[in-house]
Amino acid sequence: MQSRFSLELNDAKRIAEAARKTAESNEWNVVISILDEGGHLIYLERMDGTQKGSIVVSQEKAKTAYLFNRPTKKLEEAVSGGRTVMLKLTGSTPIEGGLPLVYQNQLIGAIGISGVQSFQDGIIAQAGADFVAQL
Repeated sequence: MQSRFSLELNDAKRIAEAARKTAESNEWNVVISILDEGGHLIYLERMDGTQKGSIVVSQEKAKTAYLFNRPTKKLEEAVSGGRTVMLKLTGSTPIEGGLPLVYQNQLIGAIGISGVQSFQDGIIAQAGADFVAQL
């Protein structure tokens, strides 16, 4: 029988904190969404001054990373490379800033960031994903 890891609320807060520190150090205001191992929102944080539309976008980026178990940047690259059919994938938001959260080779959730340019969202998301290795 295989053991399954699951994120607890405190884990999600610590992942978001790692992401927020990167955002703050660059003076970037963003929304941080963390999904659990079932793909459900477990934690959301909107930094002061972040546009409200980023609330939904950050969740959609996280959901895409979770559903496809890959960085949303990979889907964005496919679309920008001419594979516009990727836009028809149900549940796909092909914009950089979403990453699966993997711990001991298991998908345990996802992180989505929205609020600045997508490559900047990706930098922030990576800080959160990198923290997972320390759990």
